[in-house]
Amino acid sequence: MKKSALFIVDVQNDFLPGGALAVPSGDRVIDPINRLQERFEMILASKDWHPAKTVHFDRWPVHCVRGTEGARFPSALKIDKIKQVFLKGTGESDDGYSAFEATNEDLEAYLKIHGIERLYITGLATDYCVKATALDAAAAGFETFIVRDAVRAVNLNPGDETKAMEIMQRAGVKIILSKDLNH
Repeated sequence: MKKSALFIVDVQNDFLPGGALAVPSGDRVIDPINRLQERFEMILASKDWHPAKTVHFDRWPVHCVRGTEGARFPSALKIDKIKQVFLKGTGESDDGYSAFEATNEDLEAYLKIHGIERLYITGLATDYCVKATALDAAAAGFETFIVRDAVRAVNLNPGDETKAMEIMQRAGVKIILSKDLNH
């Protein structure tokens, strides 16, 4: 049987309702992610971990500045089983959308060292960091799944989430519901 990992993308306070860059209904991913964690031995996560000044903030409101409350995981998210957190967007000149751009640890190498072949991706936001992480995972040869009921989109433009899902599916990413997860 292929070894699997659950990956939690950027479920941070600033992306939840009331946060600096709130994803609509972003808090609704927490319960499904917490339930999914019971089904995995390997649980990994990413965080935006921006410096106070970065080109990233030319496009986006200031969010997830390292060490701030906005950059922390929300208290409702279970974090005790997370084996490694991959920090991204850490430089003044990088956006850090994909967890494969993490600067504290090489995600692809980490997954390969631990024998991971399947990656089940959850988190925020479907049309940005989730999409970038899933595309990089598929390109690196991992069997990649988006858990549909455990992701939410920013949808700056109507239809962005639908377009993101289509792009990921064309790249070989499978879209599933948590109830259909069979790893």
